[in-house]
Amino acid sequence: MQSTYSNTLHKLPQVQEQRNDGMPLDLDWVMAVQANTSAIERRAKTLPGRRSVKKDYQAAWLCKAISLIDLTTLSGDDSEGRVRRLCAKARQPVRADILDQLGMTGLTTGAVCVYHDMVETAVAALDGSGIPVAAVSTGFPAGLSPFHLRIAEIGESVKAGAAEIDIVISRRHVLTGNWQALYDEMKAMREACGDAHVKAILATGELGTLRNVARASLVCMMAGADFIKTSTGKEPVNATLPVTLTMIRAIRDYQDRTGIKVGYKPAGGISKAKDALVYLSMMKDELGDRWLQPDLFRFGASSLLGDIERQLEHHVTGAYSASWRHAIG
Repeated sequence: MQSTYSNTLHKLPQVQEQRNDGMPLDLDWVMAVQANTSAIERRAKTLPGRRSVKKDYQAAWLCKAISLIDLTTLSGDDSEGRVRRLCAKARQPVRADILDQLGMTGLTTGAVCVYHDMVETAVAALDGSGIPVAAVSTGFPAGLSPFHLRIAEIGESVKAGAAEIDIVISRRHVLTGNWQALYDEMKAMREACGDAHVKAILATGELGTLRNVARASLVCMMAGADFIKTSTGKEPVNATLPVTLTMIRAIRDYQDRTGIKVGYKPAGGISKAKDALVYLSMMKDELGDRWLQPDLFRFGASSLLGDIERQLEHHVTGAYSASWRHAIG
């Protein structure tokens, strides 16, 4: 199993990519962007049945998916104890006996994502692990608090030790076509993050059209977003395959024109191992192997890990276990 994993995905090039410093807002480029919704939806419908991996190869891809998860808790009843348990799960995402049978060592999740108030707890719990802490910020999830407070919240999270900041954009700028306002907002948030990487949450379920999604993706990248992300997980519609195709093709277009690679994070509604495999194969097909590393791709998820762990146990034992045997915390 270990050799299969290594040959399949593990030994991809470990390159320190140039950070996206952004560029001046190019409204001609933005307004030229279109989205053929019917064609995108037709393509998306074919994806789940186009690529199938089995046995050791499937287990290898599922291990890769674990390494790309932003293990997340964003609940009103979060406590320090819950966050510490989540961090322990991030360090040891799969039961040791399963990993032993797979021949896997050193597997962790890509990051832990929490509210600002839990950043210090998560940083302390992950000390020495190399797992970064991501903080949702800027009035998450609505992004409607006063702008100076949203900027200040970013600074506080960075000061508390967050290495990544997941910000939310003002949806009204997209819905009214005020691309300059969106650019200026995103640029100010990027500057407030300093050395911390910034993921721009578009809340795509509230943007109305795929054309809006494509244009908002491009504007955020022009303003310096290191990642673009689908959703907060709190909207009625979160990550979908048509939205993902739209966003990753915007990433490809941006790289073609600037030479800069920007990351992608689907979040909300991805809870099954089979769905993770579809997203991974799509990233490989559309953007290439380089986007199968955690510096350029993440899943925003919590329950996804439990289902992947069940599938891995089935792979090594031939039987499915109860979900409670793979508790997140």
